[in-house]
Amino acid sequence: MCSEGRTCQAGPRAPLRLDDAICRAGKATGPAAAGRSRDGSAPDPGRGMAASPWVTVFLSTLTPKFYVALTVTSSLISGLILGFEWWYFRKYGTSFIEQVSVSHLRPLIGGVENSPPTPSFPTSNGENETNRQNLSECKVWRNPLNLFRGAEYSRYTWVTGKEPLTYYDMNLSAQDHQTFFTCDTDSLRPSDTVMQKAWRERNPQARIKAAHQALELSNDCATAYVLLAEEEATTIVDAEKYFKQALKAGESVYRKSQNCHSQSPQHEAQLRRDTNVLVYVKRRLAMCARKLGRIREAAKMMRDLLKEFPLFSMLNIHENLLEALLELQAYAEVQAVLAKYDDISLPKSAAICYTAALLKARAVSERFSPETASKRGLSAAEINAVEAIHRAVEFNPHVPKYLLEMKSLILPPEHILKRGDSEAVAYAFFHLQHWKRIEGALNLLHCTWEGTFRMIPYPLEKGHLFYPYPSCTETADRELLPTFHDVSVYPQKELPFFIHFTAGLCSFSAMLALLMHQFPELMVVFAKSVSIASLPGLAEVSWAMSRC
Repeated sequence: MCSEGRTCQAGPRAPLRLDDAICRAGKATGPAAAGRSRDGSAPDPGRGMAASPWVTVFLSTLTPKFYVALTVTSSLISGLILGFEWWYFRKYGTSFIEQVSVSHLRPLIGGVENSPPTPSFPTSNGENETNRQNLSECKVWRNPLNLFRGAEYSRYTWVTGKEPLTYYDMNLSAQDHQTFFTCDTDSLRPSDTVMQKAWRERNPQARIKAAHQALELSNDCATAYVLLAEEEATTIVDAEKYFKQALKAGESVYRKSQNCHSQSPQHEAQLRRDTNVLVYVKRRLAMCARKLGRIREAAKMMRDLLKEFPLFSMLNIHENLLEALLELQAYAEVQAVLAKYDDISLPKSAAICYTAALLKARAVSERFSPETASKRGLSAAEINAVEAIHRAVEFNPHVPKYLLEMKSLILPPEHILKRGDSEAVAYAFFHLQHWKRIEGALNLLHCTWEGTFRMIPYPLEKGHLFYPYPSCTETADRELLPTFHDVSVYPQKELPFFIHFTAGLCSFSAMLALLMHQFPELMVVFAKSVSIASLPGLAEVSWAMSRC
């Protein structure tokens, strides 16, 4: 007699019916199926185990081909997810699954709580200074050594077919040109009105055409010559000719503006614009002379420019002067420039920090030997050189890989982010030759630069000689540098959890697929055994859910 009052048939083996199978399953469970529930009533084993025969019959109909197809499909899908996760991490520096879960899923499940606004208290001067420093470190600066578009960037595109400048970088340059070369009084002169529209044009040919139209209206339009020198000239010699014409026109307009700048605020704005044009043209003329080999002439022009316009620090003309003096090997004059600009109150740059390190390394690098230094210890001069290298590496940790040629160089962008990879590219592009010229300097750098990271184990939280390393550099550098360049990231990010998870899932699925292909019968028996072994637990769970 079974638990439902039916008599189980005995004697000759008869066809097994579904209700008989349920009856026998109830007997097989024994006391376990007769356990008491929370309310003291007896459980209903027939109700909880009703699904087991159906699952058993379903599993018995599955063939080895089904399991092979299942595991291969799972391995393929997990492999695609792994590939996409890896590509997304390499391009954007984060996990796609993690970003989606944090940005979209977490708010839906109530993971983000609306915290009450915190009251604002007056901060100390030190905190304000820290905030200002952090903001300045994430600011994008004009590259003081930027190349000429027509004579250098465009030639690179013609040869390689690659675009060295990003749209973001060129858009920043367009904004700079509108700030430097336009003012409110441009509407008074037709040529300036045309140039005001030209700086907003995205098409280079349209800008060049507008510059020629401006010169037809007025042959003393300095900004038109500037645009032609930057974009139409295909050689440095042609660019220098245009800049000389711009200098002649700019000086004439500048003298007129000086005579009437006090008449109205509009005339003052015009004087500021004409001053910007004059300084820009003289600086680019000095750079042309430097590129054409007239280095002493270039250094003199830069010194005169610094004396005549000492307040134009935004152009960082002293960095052009430093590079020219290093080419002349005038190290005493380089030290004099550093003494003036390597000040605690002035913003630092890779050119300042690494040039200071180069000068101190020059005094000891020729006789430096790692084996000898490990035996006798470092001398006072060697300690100063190592400390200067550590200071430079802490400011911009991306530079050594380019100086040691561990990463390939590309053309520098027109804008850089201080302490970022873009600044490292710009510095190494022009200064690598100066490090190679000093014997042993690169060897000393190679032996000591990695020691910097032991002093700053958590660079994003606390620095040693500078403020903590800004976390915004990677995003900005990816906007400034072309896509074919492998952006240097500091500090190195660990692989996200979901990449490890999908890699493990893909490996496990591939291993199951291989085993299914090699031993189909054995793996099918194993899969059925695991499925049948889990049926009692599944039945109890389904019965408990039905009771609820």
